[in-house]
Amino acid sequence: MQVTVVVPTYNEAPNVAELVRRIAAGTDGFVAEILFVDDSTDDTPQVIERVARTAPLPVRVIHRDVPTGGLGGAVAGGLAAAVSDVCVVMDGDLQHPPEDIPALVTRYLQGDVDVVVASRYGGEGAAGGLADRTRILVSRASTHVTKAMFPKRLRDVSDPMTGFFLIDRRSIDLSQLRPKGFKILLEILARRPMRVGEIPFSFADRHAGASKASFRQGIHFLSQLTALRFGKMSLFAIIGGLGAVANLAIVWALSHLGVADVVAMIIAAETTIIANFALQERFVFHDMTADASGLATRFVKSFAFNNAELVVRIPITALIISNWHISVVIATGITLVAAFILRFLFHSLVVYAPRRTSAPASPARKLVEELDRQAVSPGEL
Repeated sequence: MQVTVVVPTYNEAPNVAELVRRIAAGTDGFVAEILFVDDSTDDTPQVIERVARTAPLPVRVIHRDVPTGGLGGAVAGGLAAAVSDVCVVMDGDLQHPPEDIPALVTRYLQGDVDVVVASRYGGEGAAGGLADRTRILVSRASTHVTKAMFPKRLRDVSDPMTGFFLIDRRSIDLSQLRPKGFKILLEILARRPMRVGEIPFSFADRHAGASKASFRQGIHFLSQLTALRFGKMSLFAIIGGLGAVANLAIVWALSHLGVADVVAMIIAAETTIIANFALQERFVFHDMTADASGLATRFVKSFAFNNAELVVRIPITALIISNWHISVVIATGITLVAAFILRFLFHSLVVYAPRRTSAPASPARKLVEELDRQAVSPGEL
């Protein structure tokens, strides 16, 4: 049996020697290598190279100067660079006990699964290594929400948020992964149906160093979960919905301050246009920016289109108010809903269109293929 142990690291120098020692001891019964994928800003890669010289098994390190995709991107890179098709993924802080690697391999060798999840919440598993009761509650709540959003794909998975698992990389298409943040297992399981087995494990205390969990990572997780479950168009709609609420709130506030209806609508629209662009850049079209035109050009295209749409929408809104005798807030809401599909089409096909490097495809074919890809991928169908 040949296994690659993929360990993504970020400033874990104090843990490296003990981790390598325990992995070597835990994999004594089969051929193994350790592959560190390192995004550190300290001397972790130098420590790994030093430990590798005397380690009883092969130890490699890939240091990423540009840590694309965070921890999930590091894992994806490690899976691609592994010697073995069978890979065990674990953290570098020893909260995932290397002594449980043989149990993962034994379950895999039964031959009926592609992924073996080491679960904190199944069987005799335990999450005692989480920092405090709040972290435990957040972890369990996140797990329940995630399972509820993917009831079919995660039906047999008690801990989809774990970072400790075995995977046969032949069962996945690495090119389809869009990892970001911590939850690479969720990304893998949500993309396609997988045969999953589990073993229980006890989540241990950190050997050394500080936890990397943060509020920012929580935001990354929520955006990842939303994009996976609902697809790009729905994430665009959520941001548009937040913008619409903000738009209505600004209109309401300004109108109650005595600002004229048209002026209030203009101020609200310009504010939300800029805010929506920033959010769409960060959470919706971030995976398309590398091939699209520059940031300034994207902003000009988006800003110009939205203002052109605004020039058309405001008179229509005013006409609705005068003819239907409804409030400015309701009329604005109606026209915002009507404008959504046009905004998504323009941003998908124009603002974030790849720069041309060859003869363009048929316009009709390009439209159909791009709309299909943007609207429904990668949500659970």
